[in-house]
Order: sequence, then structure tokens, then C-alpha cells
Amino acid sequence: MGKVVVRFPPEASGYLHIGHAKAALLNQHYQVTFKGKLIMRFDDTNPEKEKEDFEKVILEDVSMLNIKPDQFTYTSDHFDTIMKFAENLIKEGRAYVDDTPPEQMKQDREQRIESKNRSNSVEKNLHMWEDMKKGTDYGQTCCLRAKIDMNSNNGCMRDPTIYRCKNEAHPRTGTKYKIYPTYDFACPIVDSVEGVTHALRTTEYHDRDEQFYWFIDALGIRKPYIWEYSRLNLNNTVLSKRKLTWFVDQGLVDGWDDPRFPTVRGVLRRGMTVEGLKQFIAAQGGSRSVVNMEWDKIWAFNKKLRAICKKVIDPVAPRFTALLQDEAVVVNVPEAQEEEKHVAKHPKNADVGTKSVWYGPKVLIDGADAETLSEGEMVTFINWGNLNIIKINRNAQGKIVSLDAKLNLANKDYKKTTKITWLAETAQAPFTPAICVNYEHLITKPVLGRDEDFKTFVNRNSKQEECMLGDPCLKDLKKGDIIQLQRRGFYICDQPYEPVSPYSCKESPCILIYIPDGHTKEMPTSGSKEKSKASTTKKTVSAETCEAIPATDVGLPSTPPASASNPLELFQKVAAQGDVVRDLKVKKAPKSEVDAAVQHLLSLKTDYKQMTGQEYKPGNPPAKLCAPPTLSGSSIGTDGRSLYDKVSQQGEVVRKLKSEKAPKDQVDAAVKTLLALKTEYKEKTGQEYKPGVPPALAEPPTLTSDVDLYNKVTEQGDRVRKLKAEKAAKDQVDAAVKTLLALKAEYKEKTGQEYKPGNPPVLSHPTEPTSDVDLYNKVTEQGDRVRKLKAEKAPKEEVDKAVKQLLSLKSEYKEKTGQEYKPGTPPTPASQTLTPAVQADSGTHLSDAEATALFNKITTQGDEVRKLKSEKAPKDKIDAAVNELLQLKAKYKTLTGTDYKPVTTEVHDKEKKKQDKSEKLSKSDKQNKSAKSGDINKKKNLPEDIEAVDSGEPVEGQGPKKQTRLGLETAKEENLSDWYSQVITKSEMIEYYDVSGCYVLRPWAFAIWEAIKDFFDAEIKKLGVQNCYFPMFVSQAALEKEKSHIADFAPEVAWVTRSGKTELAEPIAVRPTSETVMYPAYAKWVQSHRDLPLKLNQWCNVVRWEFKHPQPFLRTREFLWQEGHTAFATYEEAAEEVLQILDLYARVYEELLAIPVVKGRKTEKEKFAGGDYTTTIEAFISASGRAIQGATSHHLGQNFSKMFEIVFEDPKRPGEKQFAFQNSWGLTTRSIGVMTMVHGDNMGLVLPPRVASVQVIIIPCGITNALSEEDKEALMNKCNQYLQRLLNAGVRTQADLRDNYSPGWKFNHWELKGVPIRLEVGPRDMKKTQFVAVRRDTGEKLTLPEKDAEIKLKSLLEEIQANLYNKASKDLKENMAVAKTMEEFQKELDSGKIVQIPFCGEIECEDWIKKTTAREQDLEPGAPSMGAKSLCIPFSPLCKLQSGEMCISGKEPAKFCTLFGRSY
Repeated sequence: MGKVVVRFPPEASGYLHIGHAKAALLNQHYQVTFKGKLIMRFDDTNPEKEKEDFEKVILEDVSMLNIKPDQFTYTSDHFDTIMKFAENLIKEGRAYVDDTPPEQMKQDREQRIESKNRSNSVEKNLHMWEDMKKGTDYGQTCCLRAKIDMNSNNGCMRDPTIYRCKNEAHPRTGTKYKIYPTYDFACPIVDSVEGVTHALRTTEYHDRDEQFYWFIDALGIRKPYIWEYSRLNLNNTVLSKRKLTWFVDQGLVDGWDDPRFPTVRGVLRRGMTVEGLKQFIAAQGGSRSVVNMEWDKIWAFNKKLRAICKKVIDPVAPRFTALLQDEAVVVNVPEAQEEEKHVAKHPKNADVGTKSVWYGPKVLIDGADAETLSEGEMVTFINWGNLNIIKINRNAQGKIVSLDAKLNLANKDYKKTTKITWLAETAQAPFTPAICVNYEHLITKPVLGRDEDFKTFVNRNSKQEECMLGDPCLKDLKKGDIIQLQRRGFYICDQPYEPVSPYSCKESPCILIYIPDGHTKEMPTSGSKEKSKASTTKKTVSAETCEAIPATDVGLPSTPPASASNPLELFQKVAAQGDVVRDLKVKKAPKSEVDAAVQHLLSLKTDYKQMTGQEYKPGNPPAKLCAPPTLSGSSIGTDGRSLYDKVSQQGEVVRKLKSEKAPKDQVDAAVKTLLALKTEYKEKTGQEYKPGVPPALAEPPTLTSDVDLYNKVTEQGDRVRKLKAEKAAKDQVDAAVKTLLALKAEYKEKTGQEYKPGNPPVLSHPTEPTSDVDLYNKVTEQGDRVRKLKAEKAPKEEVDKAVKQLLSLKSEYKEKTGQEYKPGTPPTPASQTLTPAVQADSGTHLSDAEATALFNKITTQGDEVRKLKSEKAPKDKIDAAVNELLQLKAKYKTLTGTDYKPVTTEVHDKEKKKQDKSEKLSKSDKQNKSAKSGDINKKKNLPEDIEAVDSGEPVEGQGPKKQTRLGLETAKEENLSDWYSQVITKSEMIEYYDVSGCYVLRPWAFAIWEAIKDFFDAEIKKLGVQNCYFPMFVSQAALEKEKSHIADFAPEVAWVTRSGKTELAEPIAVRPTSETVMYPAYAKWVQSHRDLPLKLNQWCNVVRWEFKHPQPFLRTREFLWQEGHTAFATYEEAAEEVLQILDLYARVYEELLAIPVVKGRKTEKEKFAGGDYTTTIEAFISASGRAIQGATSHHLGQNFSKMFEIVFEDPKRPGEKQFAFQNSWGLTTRSIGVMTMVHGDNMGLVLPPRVASVQVIIIPCGITNALSEEDKEALMNKCNQYLQRLLNAGVRTQADLRDNYSPGWKFNHWELKGVPIRLEVGPRDMKKTQFVAVRRDTGEKLTLPEKDAEIKLKSLLEEIQANLYNKASKDLKENMAVAKTMEEFQKELDSGKIVQIPFCGEIECEDWIKKTTAREQDLEPGAPSMGAKSLCIPFSPLCKLQSGEMCISGKEPAKFCTLFGRSY
């Protein structure tokens, strides 16, 4: 205690800002805590910047902060001493004079090039030094540099300048000196000489600490201890004196004490208390955590402190009233008397005193309040009592101009009334003119990038002024008084009211500055909290609560404005204005601007309700555009109109009774009559009574209305696409999209079906018997809807509701047609039972003769095919017949638009439906994947002794074939999501689990992960990485230590909150990633450079909970991964490892999984949170046209080491600490999903041989009843011989010798599981000493000699591996394009490609690209609509940027050729 000496060294070149305040207050904190000494030293080393005026200002600011230094000094007091030390360095050869031009010197230092003067002799340096001291022309071109290390990785150590020649007068030393030391050189000397023990410096000086200690050691002087703390970084703020001076010089602020400025004077002027500022700084302490803080936190702390200290906030702030001058509305209260009363300035604190309140027959209220009121409503006027609103007077535009009210002071019930503020207009107490000032941030962007020019983000409308009519008592306010304007907030008086000046003949208004309180919510501008509650209760009317019935519910409203002639147009206006309000709130727009937008929104909603008779509901546009709801008959319409008039009249009676304050029983009786009439009206018309919407007679339906509406949707869709292509303004595009959605909703409501491009509604004449077909189509559509809901795993109640509707439709169909609904068999007239109904695409019908002739040809050809097969005709003959049959069927489908369906019995129809579904999985289709390219399917060669499966159509009398659900039921190109789900389950890779997003990895999948693990683990161990394991649980404190890092994971963190039934004292997180788990241990283990590098990896699981569409492997709540975390002494070592690991990841994908990848660097938006940069490998799935991130390798820089104090002693600088450079890298089980998507086909999984747990499956064939037991046993022995031989050769092999499954079933089973090679062997093969090998990737059959089995099969496995990679590589190249314009980009993107484009790298631009390229429809069922995102900046781009090339947005110059695409 008592030995601590600290210093606060400001430069006298500007006012103190809040960052200086933190430095000053921290130094004072240590001075007081340790009873030490605080030196205040003016750093006056630069005569250009020093101004005596600023010295006085700084001293005043320090005094305002209640800081009392023990000693005041100047760096210039020690100029002679500093100069002697500099000369000693010259004489010792540790410094030299350099005349290199400044710009060249800067480049040389960056490129580590030594100056030509570095090797000068001591004599030459002293001679040049004398020129500098004299200030000669030559001397002014020179500077003195310390000779340290030009090859240092620390730029501050590359021979820094320590003296410069300035031939200018110094404010204190005059012209005595021509040379002046730099701050970096002078600071350690003066700190040592003045006895400073602890030099507090911000972390931004960290790189200079090494330099600081070098000067201390080189000069042989006492060493102070450097204590680092983080600088105060505030969002939307600049703290640079140069930048702040620019604002002052440009006249954008009132001065250095402008309330928008971060200067001490600025924040105090805006209402910050000194004690609040001090406590806030103390709460931050000396932490090294570098964070960007919102101003809200400081203001919230200020408010909290005031409340604790009971200084100026709510408990003691007097309350006054002020109304917006231009929005005030007159309330006439004829019976009120003009009088004055004294009421408490604060309703809960009489000590604050009293104020005068004037009452009278004419009072003013806020226009926003007036808009919320209704006739007959009782309203509480604060400090007066309850008044009844009798009448609301509006002008021609519908705006309220005045209200008539009646006193109801006897009623003391204030619980459910609207509370409003008011001012009486009286000559005895005129209003006080006042201006309320609200300030916004001077900088619009929260955090400026290092290379960004702050001038481009200046908010030139950051000051908002509102002219107010103030309480007469505001005339008595003094500067600095803090008050509360009721329902507006707290304000500080910046300038008191001044009466009329004899010089200007004008009065000066009272200027009030709004004091932020740290909350972003707005102060209410109208009504009270009870208003919204009351509005909801008013809708439920009963006899007992008739007082709550507003007049508008029981009578005809005023005539709606003439301009609102179209309900849909008005609906769209309300929606657009709602978006405007939300945008303003998100952007934290000025309060007055938000209020104006809200008022406009309320006005539009009122107009909408008057026109439609219903409340505005987002997403529910009005069904009819012009006419009111129609009733289904003229008699009902006439009676309904009569009843409507009765309801209206009774409503008037109720209102009249209420206004006259009739007895309650009389009012109740009238209300009961009204409710009875409303009930009768609803029963008669089938709809609720709506004021202003009388019933109308139905008009005859127009046959073409559906088509017209369809065309409107199409035209609006074209309009939206055109606006997007032309890069129209966002609000214009949004408005067009909303119109499109409204039209689609109307189309669906009118036609009962979704709008589908290219499928206009078919016009049917009312007399045509099409009702059965329509009902059939409805059943089909509802069935599709049910299947879609199940596939998307929709909520159970939603699925149940859809199923009930489906069953109801089926029941209706059966009742109407007399038969069960059968998919694929629509109802047909009796005359068409035996003749196919044929209709060409053009809409013209083929003749019955033509249809029947083609139908019969197909039937005859089918019989021919079956006959050839039964006779076991040669294969080429069968193939020719099958081809002809397929061509006839294709012709039939082309002409009729429907598939050929043979005339069969109902049983055959049902079986044919099943067979059609499984036909995709027949062996011919499975082995032949050329259907996608238009080739005709060919039957594959079947193994010997196995009869081919008949692919012909069933005929009368032929029994149905046995079908299984072994194979896939969905084609990859038709429904990728369903296909993927079937592949991974039917191939036995995963099993679903009862916790959503979690899955069981079965051995078939886990073996692939083990293959990846074995390869990667061996490779990283070659790099010196060791495996370890850390706990999966993370404490809340550890997880939240690195805010910017965990922010990306925050929504996904799963928390353990209970043990049994006992709540945990503190929740524990399940790791989403392990940085915060591992790095505290790293800080303990790393003490010296000898402890580095530290390279650890763990194979573990992580949990990330929050997402909507889980997909096994690709996106799961729990997944397996490896995560490597390494620490190095130098940046170069860390950067080298990042690329080494990335290359290993690329090898995993390319060498093991046979998937080509694109290597590159992530953009700033997509990089790992908390890291310096991220490298990645990106794969491509052509089936969905989407890319997928394969693995990432991050360089974390020193961000985490600074956070977790991972420091080590530098061997070159004993006693000095350095922060470690860190990397992290990870690969997950997602890789298995990518492999499945890329290689899988319509037969199932296709495994690359290097990761297949079974590379060859041996299946015995030709086992029939005619085969003897000896031959059967010999065949089994032969299979086992093959098995043993291949296992000995290192080929992973199994033999499927099960006798309860046929060879055909086994073929399907192992093809589905993706085994690379199937080895078939039968009795004939044994005789010929051969076997058949079938490739899974191509379906090709190879007959190979038995003796070469090992060599041939191993070679074939490598061929398969290479073929899979080459095929995927070709696919990637064909689907990766280059685009230079947005139109080209959109076109390539919509064709399912990933695209390299010129890109500026800005986050805002990337957001714009993603939004602009978003599609209206889902990419696949269950997947969200999405725009393109940046995938990476490829290391090897397809194109190079041209000089001056612009970003694809056209706004900024392009920096990289960046790969964009839709992504998982």
C-alpha cells in the first residue's frame, strides 16, 4: 500500500472523450484503492498539435470527473534527459539517422527492407544528428531511428522512429528545440524517471509493449510494469480526435460539448451523471476483453444508478405536460369552469412540491390520443377526472379536428379507462413554448471496418426537434434541471425559457434534451395500456357489461373515404404501412417519425374496417374486391336487408340511452333486444352483422372469372420478376410481392386449388357431367396434401385434420359414384368403360377408332413380349420386342397425355397400381440409369438359372405378382427428400429416434465414419497432433466468456437445468463447440515457449438444438465430429497448419469419398465467429442444385488467447509475455450424407470402395430343386473359398449364404446397401472355373477367371473408386459457372448451378444478394426457400478479376472472384 504510482497522460489536442474518461477513472481507482499516487502528465511531444486552450479544457474535464491528481507534469519537462538518452543510443550504435522519404520508409518497413543509412558510422550519424538539432533544411528531411530488428514479425520492432525534426515553436519551450521525441520513445523514459510503477495502457498498444521494454533495457533504466486493459469501443461512435475535429469543422455538431459527441462534456450535457459514469467504468474494470458496446448499456446503468442514489430520476423528477404543437386537438367541455388548482409535481413524492394546473371549457390533447377515442367512451384526464366523449368531429379528409366532451367527475373508476394528458387553453396561463430534442447516432454503421471511411456513414439527420406546447410551469426551469414529460420520458433542460427580448422582440423557447434510459422501446404517444385491453373486451358483449359496447359496434359508421374504393388495395396499403413502421423501429428512427407512421397506420386500419366491416388481419386479404358479401337468393336478400335496418335502428336506441344516462335496467333491455336481433340476422343470412355492409343479392357467376384471376396472378408474377431483374427499390418489390400473394390467396379461395404456372383452370359448362371428376381430383389433391404433411413431419393435429378431410372427401365420392376411390382410376361415363378416353394436349379429342387402334396395338405387343419370354427366346429378340412395346406406350402417352392402362378387373387395377410404383425398382431400371438422358431402358443380363422378371402388363386371368417394399419407392430426380430418407433407412444406415433431430447410426454408417476416422487420425498424428477428451458440459460463465464467438451458437445451445426434480443452482450447457471448454486448460498448460506448439484433437459429439428441418447426417441436433485445437508461438506456424489441415480434409473427400471439392476462404460474413479467417472445402449436390460445406479450418489469431490468457514467455525477451496464435478445425458425420447424395442412384446407396465396410458380396446362384445336395454343398464351399481368398488379399468381403432368400432378393438388398462389387457364382461357373463380377456403379457384368480373382477384383475396386470421382468431378465442372451480371447470375443459379461472381466482400452486399436471389417456391419438400449465399473465395478461381471491375451489385469495386450458390 502506498507504493503504487500511476499516470494519466492525455495529449492537449482536443477535449476528453469517454475513452479518456475510462483511462483517467481507472488510474484514479488504483490510486485510491492502493493509497498510491496519481500523476497527470500532458504529453506535449508534438508541437503541431499542442494548444494551451485544450490544456485548460482538459483540466476542467478532469475536475468535472472529480479526479484529483497528486502531481501535474509535462513530457517537455524532460526534453533534455530524453535527448541525452537518444545520443547515448547513437554512440552505442543502437540508433541511426535516416533521410529516407517517409512514404518509402513506410514501404521498406512493411517489406522488411533495411535502410541504406542503417550501416552508417557513429560519426556520420552524429553529424546528421547535429543537422537535425539545428533544424537545417537537410536536418528537416531526417529522423532518428532505433536499430532493433528489421526482420521482426512485430512491425513496431522494425527500426521505429524515435526523434523527428520540426522547425516550429513549442507552447512551453518556444524555439529552444528543433527536434522532438516520439511518444513511444518518450513514454518509457518519463515513466521510469517519474517513478511510475504501473503503466496502464489499452490492448491496442499491445504490439508496442515489446518496443517499450526494448527502450527500457537498452537505456538501462528502471522498468515500470505495463497493465493492459481493453479500450472502450462504442457502437456507432468514433473516438479519434481527428475524426471528432472533422465533425466540429464541418459544422455537423454544435461544438465539442454536443450531446451526440462521446466527449465528457457531451454525455454530461445529455443527462449522464458523473457518478454514473464513474460507476460504469469501475464495473468494466481492467478487463482485457475487447467488446463493442451499445450506448444503451451506459444509459441503462446511468438510470439504474440514479434510481439507487435517488438523485434525479423517477422518484424526484417533477412531472409536467407537453403536447405536439402541430398535432394538438381541441376538446370542448362547455360545463367546465376556468380555474386554477395546485397539484403535486410528483404523485408519489410530496416533497417535490406542487405546481399550478389550469382548467377550462377548452382543453388540448395530443392528436394521437384523439385517434384512439370513440364516441360514448369514458376517458380519464390526468389531474382532472373522468370525462365522457360525446362527439368526434372530423373534416372532409376524415381527420379529427375537435371533440365534444362532458364532465363525469363523480365517477371515480379509473381502472379500465384510457389515461391521457392535456393542457387547458387560457389567457391567464399561456403555454410555454418548448422544443424537445431527440438525438440519434452520428454514425449509422455500428462497427466500422479498418479500411472504411467514416464519412460515408455520417448520419446528417441525427438531431430531431419537436415544437411543443408546454405546461405553463416550464417557464420556471433552470439549465440542468431534469424533469419528466408525462408519457414521453425524462428530459434535461438545456436552455431555460426566456421572455420576449427587447432586442429581437422574440421569446426563446425552453429547450429540453431527451435522456436515454437504455431501453429501445418507445414511449407511448397515445392512450394507455388499458386501451388495448379494453378494445379486446369490447368485442364480447353481454347484458351485464353493456357499458363496454362501443358505438361503432352497434350502429352504422360514417361514410368511408371516397379514395378507398377497393378493399384489396386498401388491405395492401395497410400491409405496406405496417412494414414501414416495423422498418422504422428496427432502424431506431426518431420517435416523431415513428409516431407519424403509426398514426397513418391506425388511420388506414380504421378506413379498412369501415369499408369491409371487419378488422384488418395480416395474411387474410378481403375475398371480394368490389361487392359486399352476397346472399344466395333474392328473398333472403330482401328479408336480410329489412333485418339489417332493424339492427341498425336498435343500435341507435342503445347509443341514445347511454348518452342520456338512462337507468341501467332500461339500457340492459335495449341491449338484449339488440343482441337478439343480431342473432336472428346471423341465422337468416349466415353471417355476422357488420356496420356499413348491408346484405346484397347474389349476381350470376361469370364463367371466365377463374381464368381472368389466373391471368392476373400470372401478370403480377411477371411484374415481380421484372422488378427483381431491374434491381428495383425494396419497397417497390415488396409491394408487388404482397399484391401477388393476395391474388394467389384469392385464386385459391375461388378455385379451391393452388395457383400453378402453366396450369390454367379448365372452363366447364354447367350442364356437363363433370362433378364426379372434380370430386375425384379433390380427393387426389387432399391425399397429396396429407403425404406432404407427413413427409415434412408436420404437427400431429395438422396431419389429423388433413386426414379427416381426406376421409370425408372419400366418403362423399363413394356416396356420389357408388364405388371406392382408387388412385389412378378416375370415374368415367358408362359408354367409355371399355374404350380409353383420349385427349390430346391441344385440347382436341382423338376419335374412338384411333384411340382403340393404338390401345389394341399395345395390348397385342405386350402379349408378344410375354410369349417370347415364356419360350425363352434369344435375348436380342426379346429386347427388340420390348423396345417396340415401349415406343408404342410412349406414343400413346404423347397423344393422350395419360399412361397406357390395360382393361383389367378391379383386383388387377389395384395390383397394377402397386406394380407401377415398384416398376421403377425393377432390375432393368435399376441397372440402367440412362432414363434421365432419354435412352430406352434395356434389360440387364440375369444370372444363370434365374428366370427374368416379367416386365409386361398383367392381362385378364393372370394373377398379380408378389411385390415387396425392399426397393426404393421414389426416384431421386422426382423427390430428392423422400429418396434420401428411403436410401438411408432401407440401406440400414440410420434408424429414426423418438427425439426429433437425433438418429441411431447403425453399423453400416458407423463403419464409414470409422474409415474416415482411421485415415484422418493417422494423418494428423504425422503432424504431431495428440488425441484427448474434454467434458461435454460447459458452465454458463465459461460459455459466455467470448461473447462474439458464442453469439452465433446462442440459439442452438441446449441447457441442463434440473437434476431429477431438483432445479440446478446454475444451468449447465451441453457443448455446441469446445473452445470455451478447452482453452481455460490451455491457459494453465502453456507457460513458456517450450510448451508450444500445443496440438490436441478430440473425437466426440456436440449438440446444437435450434433448427426447423432436421435431415439425417446433413443437419442434426447431435452429431459426431473431430475438433482440433492448436496453439503456436508464431503466426506463420499457425497459418501453415490451417492449410495443411484443409488439404487433409480435401483428401478425405476426394481420396476416400470420391467427391471433388472447391477449396477456398470464407467471406467476412460466413467466417467462424471469433476467428481471424476461415478456410473451407465446398462440395456440390447436383440433384438439388445446392452446395454443401464439407469441412472448415479456422485461424483464430490471438482473439481467444487474449480472452483466455493463453500467454507464454518469449525466450528473446525474458520477462515479457506473448499471446499464442491459435487454430481450430473440424470434420463431421455430415460427410456421410454428402457421399450419399452425390453417388446414390435410384437403386439405393453407392459406396466408394475405400469406405465400404463390405467391398465384395458373394452370392451363390443357380440353386434349384434339380440341384443335388452334393452340388449344392460344393457351391457353398466354393463361395467360402472365394471369401477366404479375398479376405487374405485384404479385400473386405462377405458371403450371403442365407437359404431363406432368393438370389434376386439378395441382389436387390446388397445393391440397395451400395456394395461396390457383387460376385456371382453358380454350378456352370464352377465347371468353367470362372465367376461373374457385377459393378455397382455401372451395372456392368464381367466374367472373370477364378485364378485371377484377387488381382482382378482389387483392380476393379480401384477402377470403381476412380470412376465415381471422375463422374462427380465432371458433374461439378458442368455445374460451376461464371457470371458477370446479376441477370447471368440469376439465370445460372436457377438452372441449378453454383456460380463464381465478382464480389466486393461487404456483408450488406451479401445480404442483398441473398435476398434478391431468393425463390418463391421451395427447392424441395421440407426445405426453406432460399437465396444464394457465399460459399467461398476459391483459391483457384475460374476467372480473374479485371482492373476496375465492379461487384455484381454494381455498387462497389470487386475484390474477389467469389463462389455463390444455394446451400444446405
